[in-house]
Amino acid sequence: MAPPHYVLLPSSFGALGVVWRETEMGPKVYQILLPHHQTLLEEVVRASYAGVTDLTCPAIDELGQRIQRFLKGEAVDFQLDMIALERCSDFQQRVLLAEHKIPRGWISTYGRIAGMLEVPGGARAVGRALARNPFPIVIPCHRAIRSDGGLGGFQGGVKMKRALLETEGIEFALGGKVLMRRVY
Repeated sequence: MAPPHYVLLPSSFGALGVVWRETEMGPKVYQILLPHHQTLLEEVVRASYAGVTDLTCPAIDELGQRIQRFLKGEAVDFQLDMIALERCSDFQQRVLLAEHKIPRGWISTYGRIAGMLEVPGGARAVGRALARNPFPIVIPCHRAIRSDGGLGGFQGGVKMKRALLETEGIEFALGGKVLMRRVY
């Protein structure tokens, strides 16, 4: 197996990282890391991936540019052809694919996603699968919220989650909960 590589992307939220490998099918993204405030992101990457090197290629550059445009509020559709979903469990893959279908400007709840996947009472399991989403932004886990309109968690922090939703036109009540106007 080819050694892993990474690219750091600047953003208004802080540096993001894309960890990828060259495969027979082209570059495959193994993880997208959101800003990490306790440690330098490069240290997190190096601690998580033995032998990782700072390297890019045209396809990863293009993905990075798309992620940066998305973070600035641009409507960007992400394809999953470079995403290494096979690294996830079957259940997590199902959750991530369901999450990927939520359109820009819409939200869903952990419970609704569980219902769509025919997992009764599976809201917490969906939440755990999304909390470990290795591909945030490309798979927009920020669009999943609690059934009461609360934001729930997010790898980049609640401030980032709210900011991403606001760039998509999602509105909030004075108490900070999402106004449930566009539920997928």
